[in-house]
Amino acid sequence: MVELTINGRVVHANEGEMLLAVCRREGFRIPALCHHEAIEPFGACRLCMVEITKKEWKGWSNYVTSCLYPVEKNLIVLTDSTKVIELRKTVLDLQLARCPNSPEIRQLAAEYGVNQTSYEPVVDGDNCILCGICTRICEKMGFSAISTVGRGHDKVVAPPLKEAPPDCVGCLACSLNCPTHVIPYIDNGSTRIIWGRTFELIKCSKCGKPTITRDFAESLSKTKSIPAEYFEVCDECHRREISLTMGSIANWEREAAK
Repeated sequence: MVELTINGRVVHANEGEMLLAVCRREGFRIPALCHHEAIEPFGACRLCMVEITKKEWKGWSNYVTSCLYPVEKNLIVLTDSTKVIELRKTVLDLQLARCPNSPEIRQLAAEYGVNQTSYEPVVDGDNCILCGICTRICEKMGFSAISTVGRGHDKVVAPPLKEAPPDCVGCLACSLNCPTHVIPYIDNGSTRIIWGRTFELIKCSKCGKPTITRDFAESLSKTKSIPAEYFEVCDECHRREISLTMGSIANWEREAAK
């Protein structure tokens, strides 16, 4: 167990934990657009910067990305010092120039008093902040269907050769976890379109509700050893069947006890 101080409060954390996780657990709000609990920290957005120091540092302090910095004994952390706020404002100023039409970026920037960028805005930008959540989750899922392409201002998230990715299964992990919602998809009841590919949606055999793409189901059956027939019933109907079964068991036990 490690003891440290955050904003004047002494807290305890497990050795190896990152500062961002500890700060959030203790109720300190820290913005982090590139962070997701399901994947490793990345430190791309730089918004989770905090100020750290120790008594033995004799007044010297440093600024670190809290998602990548592990807790240390006797560490003193400031999550909203004047310098930290200025650093976040600078990052949000840049993000507002890159993504002037993103509601998420505009709202977060406004919270820090940045209502207008001091840089020339990219008027026709696609609002992608290059946080890497989509590509990292896709890789974690085992597909690696998309990646970052290009360098500098030309860097974008795209499938190989910017064509319909053969490794995509239409799981929506990329789109649903994008913090600025810039990866579009279309569900029309029987098919799903994403990244230029059209996927067949499996319909629940009980209620007719679309569940997941057949490609995704086949992948899960193969890699996770899940029976293919499991995906023929939606989660809601699965839960209903389980509740009815458990209810029947409970009634049987009550009758048997009489």
